[in-house]
Amino acid sequence: MNKYWHVFQIGIQNTLVYRVNFLFRASFGLIPLMATIYLWRAIYASNPDQTGVAGYTLAGMTSYYLLSTVVDALTAVADDDWQIAEDIKDGNISQLLLKPMDYLAYRLSLFLAGRVVYTTAAVLPVAAMLLLQHSFFVLPPDGLTLAVFAASTLLTALLQFLISYTMALLAFWVLEVSTFIFILFAFEYIAGGHLFPLDILPPVLAQALNLTPFPYQLYFPVSVYLGRVTGAELWRGLAVQAAWVLVMFGVARLVWRRGIKHYSAVGG
Repeated sequence: MNKYWHVFQIGIQNTLVYRVNFLFRASFGLIPLMATIYLWRAIYASNPDQTGVAGYTLAGMTSYYLLSTVVDALTAVADDDWQIAEDIKDGNISQLLLKPMDYLAYRLSLFLAGRVVYTTAAVLPVAAMLLLQHSFFVLPPDGLTLAVFAASTLLTALLQFLISYTMALLAFWVLEVSTFIFILFAFEYIAGGHLFPLDILPPVLAQALNLTPFPYQLYFPVSVYLGRVTGAELWRGLAVQAAWVLVMFGVARLVWRRGIKHYSAVGG
């Protein structure tokens, strides 16, 4: 573990170079969030009882988008998939294949380092937004809900990373993986709950999406915090999320083993 801790520290040092970029990215990312919040306020303004959308109050809907921003800052994959694809395409993984180091653990260490720096840079603008909207921000029902939310957020980060890692490994077979990455991002954005809460969809469609890993990349941890998933459904959802992490870990290992057989590096 010492070598991966060293990789993590190096990742922190390298990523700190972009701390101002992260600050501006997090700050300007709040602009569409504000537009979305004011859009929902306009929708609720025409609804006197304030509970007309799938049981969400205005505070609940506002909290959903605020929490989505927090979870996204903690778990989203930034440029890791592009860097993995570049490592394969440019032959940079050759130097790692000759060392006693697991590439998945190596990339996970760098991913965690990037999330630490990005989250630190995003604390100020996100905290300012939460304070600005504090009257519409709800707290979790109890301490257990907060603990399960934290565990689910950690699983979300692992799931996000493993899916992106596996997609980037397609660079073993294709020259350009950008199309696949953009398609994956589109599915994650819509089916993951970034655009709207998934439970406002027709029940059949929402249940179908729950059979995929996408809701567990954002929607599920946010729903846990808001208390919309409780009891047996809560523990079942957490177990399913953990199962998807294990499945994607197995898929990532399988794709790596198959891909490394196709890999070749020429020249120095």
